[in-house]
Amino acid sequence: MYQTTEELLQAIRLGEDSSLELKAVVFSGAKVKGPGRDELAEELAAFANAKGGVLVLGVDDKTKDILGIPAQRLEEVETLIRDVANDSIDPPLYLTIHRIEIPDAMANPVAVIRVDIDRSLFVHAARGKYQIRVGSSKRPMAADYLARLMQQRSQARLIRFDEQVVPGTSINTLSTKLVERYRSELSDPDLETFANKLAMVRPDTDGVMRATVAGVLFATEDPRDFLPNAFIQAVAYRGTFANAFDDLSNYQSDAEDIRGPLDEQVIGACQFVFRNMTVAGSKDLGRTDLPQYDLTAIFEAMVNAVAHRDYSMPGSKIRLRMFADQIKLHIPGDLANSMDVDALPARQATRNEAIASLLAKTPVRLALRGFETPRQFMMDRRGEGVNQILLRSERLSGRRPVYETIGDGELVLTIFAANPTPKAATKDRGDDA
Repeated sequence: MYQTTEELLQAIRLGEDSSLELKAVVFSGAKVKGPGRDELAEELAAFANAKGGVLVLGVDDKTKDILGIPAQRLEEVETLIRDVANDSIDPPLYLTIHRIEIPDAMANPVAVIRVDIDRSLFVHAARGKYQIRVGSSKRPMAADYLARLMQQRSQARLIRFDEQVVPGTSINTLSTKLVERYRSELSDPDLETFANKLAMVRPDTDGVMRATVAGVLFATEDPRDFLPNAFIQAVAYRGTFANAFDDLSNYQSDAEDIRGPLDEQVIGACQFVFRNMTVAGSKDLGRTDLPQYDLTAIFEAMVNAVAHRDYSMPGSKIRLRMFADQIKLHIPGDLANSMDVDALPARQATRNEAIASLLAKTPVRLALRGFETPRQFMMDRRGEGVNQILLRSERLSGRRPVYETIGDGELVLTIFAANPTPKAATKDRGDDA
């Protein structure tokens, strides 16, 4: 939309419509007086609820005069936009913000801020109101229209959400190297066709090929650029689960935001556990390691977490919390297909088919002492992962792991630590193999 400066200037001359909103920026001392936060929030949310659009700050909406923004004030205007999108819209809205120069009436270049708002995967509220862009203004959504829109976008999230296109992306968003690693001798030579077969790209409603959620998760260097909560937050605490928070001045021993393609996140999470767990040594029959956790069970747990979490939930991330006596793995989303935790060892249900399919094609590249797996690829589509977690962990620690759900929005897996002899226990700091 408005690919060139001339296209944007022509649109400004014609005035606001379904795709364009203009706002003059007014300052009062050190603060931005106008537009106000509520006004901005409503305009941005209305665009996202419709087909998207462009907001230009620094242009009078009535006269269409290009007033510009002083160069030294651009940062505070941009900060205002980011804060509004994050704090005043529910769920938060992710925008593309550009500082550009366009000519004013005297042909002098002046700075303005252009904000690109894509059609969202979600329905957004501002100040508790749901509005949609209609022509040059926003309108409250009628109850029946809001219900239909929520149903459509909810279905898009819950049914094959991982194959939904990510606004603002294209085939070029994906790393060719990361896509090509799935190629075989029988693969289609055309990259776009090949990526489409892998469900990494799909055409949008206008027929433009765009990256999917699965494509972003497997074939970009940092999926957070498009899905800000697509990472694993890992924290190791010094104490047991019961007392880790007693001394808040000294309660964390390690913390890491584990990012990258999903397979790299799995590897990073396993390495985090490896370097933070204790390993005891038995000398009865030579040196034998007695680790706190079975790394194969940890690997299976992390693969299941990235495969089955609900990526449509804004503000939610996988949280790996490691205590002296247990690990708690928090996975966003309720169980798929109305399953309950008691059925997990016996039943199989997949929330994200494309993600599961790609994990089943991704080679295992984890080399840590104590990790072993007979299979070549990261995911076993036969549904044996949960049983591996339960049986291997119970065999090591004597306690069966526990799955539980918290409300309708989170699955928590607790894996209990084995109890090595304290005097023989040592920290193993992640030496591979």
